[in-house]
Amino acid sequence: MRAPILALIGLLCLGPARAADDPAAAAPSKDPTQVRPGAYVLDPDHGKVTWSVSHLGYSTYYGQFTGLTGKLDLDPKAPDKSRLEVSVPLGGVITGSARLNEHLAAPDFFDTAKFPSATFTATAVEPTSPTTARITGDLTLRGVTRPLAIDATFNQAGIHPVDQRYTVGFDGRAVVKRSDFGVNAYLPALGDEVSLRIEGEFKAAP
Repeated sequence: MRAPILALIGLLCLGPARAADDPAAAAPSKDPTQVRPGAYVLDPDHGKVTWSVSHLGYSTYYGQFTGLTGKLDLDPKAPDKSRLEVSVPLGGVITGSARLNEHLAAPDFFDTAKFPSATFTATAVEPTSPTTARITGDLTLRGVTRPLAIDATFNQAGIHPVDQRYTVGFDGRAVVKRSDFGVNAYLPALGDEVSLRIEGEFKAAP
């Protein structure tokens, strides 16, 4: 799969300097100019997508995808040369209802037997501030590929206090129309627009 989200990353537009190799320089920093360039992998324990959709107009229903995997080749000096690919496993959707989880995995919705995952491939990054960017790319879901734009925010970067690995963290926001991907069940009563909230921590590759 060519370098794809997601989704997604203010850090792709961030500054060029590599932190010095001393503990103080590697302490967590919210300064985007201190982000280290190089290869990163997404921490599957801290990469997730929370989605929400109108439930028949009565409420806003929330669910979550966890266990995301991905890799990032970060070039802060030239964001257009950075590469990002993320895969989202669909079979492990979390809703709080085992029955609904099973229904979402069925052909009515994600059809996970045929399409076990969704992918996002970044194709362009447009900085919108020193710590934010609009990341556009291709989202593939149920075998259908459509463009997706993610508004991403850089949080901080530095040596993570738990695993002592250099880590870059971000949040992202996006909206998709499920009908664009052939997920048409219960339209229009069940909302077509699905809001996505994306969180991720990328670890420097060994």
